[in-house]
Amino acid sequence: MRSQACGLAVRAEWQSAFHPVRPSRLSRLLLRGPEMLSRRCLADLNGVDLVKEAQKTAQMLISIGGKGGAAGAALSAVAGLPVVQIQHPRQALSRFNLILACVHDEINGPNVLLGRTALHGLTPEVLEQVRAEWMPRFAHLPRPLTAALVGGSNGRFSFGVREAASLGDALAVTTADSRGSLMVTPSRRTDPAALAVLTERVHAVGGEVWNGEGDNPYKGLIACADQIVVTTDSVSMVSEAVAGTAPVSVFPLPGRSRRIFRFVDELVKARRVRLLESRAQRLPEIWAVQPLDDTTELVGEMHRRLAL
Repeated sequence: MRSQACGLAVRAEWQSAFHPVRPSRLSRLLLRGPEMLSRRCLADLNGVDLVKEAQKTAQMLISIGGKGGAAGAALSAVAGLPVVQIQHPRQALSRFNLILACVHDEINGPNVLLGRTALHGLTPEVLEQVRAEWMPRFAHLPRPLTAALVGGSNGRFSFGVREAASLGDALAVTTADSRGSLMVTPSRRTDPAALAVLTERVHAVGGEVWNGEGDNPYKGLIACADQIVVTTDSVSMVSEAVAGTAPVSVFPLPGRSRRIFRFVDELVKARRVRLLESRAQRLPEIWAVQPLDDTTELVGEMHRRLAL
């Protein structure tokens, strides 16, 4: 969520400050009530009074998700500022000046703008800068360079030892067959036991797994890899991966999410990603693709609608 919200601010060329919120169920009810009730709940996780903070210098509010949307809509009403919501707010759409969502969010309205991918800050210019920084670091690696962006278990999907072994085997076979190189970057959600199994298989073919020390190669891999595989649990990771120039394979995980399945299906139809079989023994052969990023058009239409 931070990545999407800050990505929108960067693409809109707005200076911004991020305030994480986590309102309880009771607080969310109060946030939908009159100002005298909602104002009491408008503080971030650090106790910062969001009303006072917004009234200092803010000209625009960005909120994201259901909990963030509850705070954003209430803050907009109290502080008298326009609010742009990211994702389905799970409440009346009329409380927001504009909503930027994905097709898979399955919402529509006069103030709703839809894209195929999640918002992010990886513009072509940013990726070019990242490429210039990381290409020299990857110069010693034989090509093709295969990159794996690995998430973890969440409320919808699970990534355990079995899934790690399956993914690791497919990556190892692909790397050995291509005589290329392999780099993996996990996330904070990656289970340690699963990561240990994945690391064993990656190291067996001379690959590297980022261990959390030093610079995270995540953006560098998106900018420089010859092919990328992403676990299916993260819409944001897939959206950022397809903004680059490498073909993207999506590795399925046990679980269910109609929204994420629809998201992946949209990108498959666009021929930007390929969905792997759960027991795939290797990645598909590298195929030609074009970067896919709907953020630029969404931001342009947002500026037009808000007369900015």
